[in-house]
Amino acid sequence: MSQVAGQGRKLRKYSLMERRNFPWVYAFLFPTLLLFAVFYVEPILQTFLTSFARFNGYTSAEWSFDIHNLGGTIFRNYSRLFSMNSFQPAIRNLFWWSLIAMTVHVGIGTAVGFLLFQKLRGWKFVRIIYMVPNVISGAAWAMIYRFMFNDDIGVINNLLRSIDPECHIQWFYSSPAAFWAITFTWVFYAVIVALVVLGDLMAIPTSLHEACEIDGANGFQKLIHIDLPLCRNAIGTSVLLSVTSRIAMYENIALTSRGGPGNDTYGLALILTKSITDFNYGLANATAMLMFVFGIVTMLIINRVFRMNDPVY
Repeated sequence: MSQVAGQGRKLRKYSLMERRNFPWVYAFLFPTLLLFAVFYVEPILQTFLTSFARFNGYTSAEWSFDIHNLGGTIFRNYSRLFSMNSFQPAIRNLFWWSLIAMTVHVGIGTAVGFLLFQKLRGWKFVRIIYMVPNVISGAAWAMIYRFMFNDDIGVINNLLRSIDPECHIQWFYSSPAAFWAITFTWVFYAVIVALVVLGDLMAIPTSLHEACEIDGANGFQKLIHIDLPLCRNAIGTSVLLSVTSRIAMYENIALTSRGGPGNDTYGLALILTKSITDFNYGLANATAMLMFVFGIVTMLIINRVFRMNDPVY
């Protein structure tokens, strides 16, 4: 009983110390909270408010409301956005690119991460080589692919002409080739996914693998019952990063197909930048808020599907 009483006194002592030190926690958090409010919260609020206004980016934003047509005046920028010819193709492309990103792109990165985890001969060299495309800027990578898919000097069409001399595909300027040409510029290069998954794999205790081997499990069974479940958070994070990258994808489209042919490869980021160049910041901010909402919804869905907040071990 005396031992239990002693432990109780220690707990009360630590609890009292925590309460005394609690204000210092806020003191140390205050600079971070202030920076977050100034550089994140305030711009988001400004973007949200000006998405309902007439705003050219230079003069003051103008809000005008017609009591007889509140929907047409308050939501004028959103109504214009939804009625644009390029909006539906942009949403359709976002859906398909997101689906490809969360399956093929993340699947390739996960597979590479598992292969690197096996530490086969030369695995460190392969890891370095696989990172090269991510070291190059997105704009430079888009230009590389623009020349790779060029009909006259591009390596892709020259290889195809070795099979069919009459092959002339305008990859970035014909439909549906343009959609797939843009997809090829990013879908195979999943180094971030590979490194995130590899990090989780290397954190798995070796005792779990040893216990599986003692129980007679083979490599495939360890993969299914140990490695994949314990990489749930890494794969979920990779899906989140991949899908949100498709929401904001710009260079790959702007420097290759420029949204064409027609509106076949349009994206929300192109609508946003075109609105800015047209000095229609109200429409641009409405597009930005839609992208922001898509990102939040994506995060909530992936957190729920992959149970990101649940403990893995």
